[in-house]
Amino acid sequence: MVSLLVAMPAIALCMFNAFSAEHEHPPEFVPYEHLRIRTKRFPWGDGNKSLFHNPHVNALPDGYEEH
Repeated sequence: MVSLLVAMPAIALCMFNAFSAEHEHPPEFVPYEHLRIRTKRFPWGDGNKSLFHNPHVNALPDGYEEH
C-alpha cells in the first residue's frame, strides 16, 4: 500500500518537475578560471567537446554555443 500511496505520486511529481524544468534557459556564462580546463584535446570530433556534449547545457571554455 505504501508503494501505491506514496511512491507512485512521488514519482509522478518528480517526472512533472523534470519535464517542466526542461525548457528553461541555461544560466549566464561566467568564465571561471578553474572550470573547463583543457590540457589536451579529446580524441573525437573537434577535440573541444566532451563525449556527451549538449550544446544547450554544457558550455565550452569560450561560452555557450550560438544557435
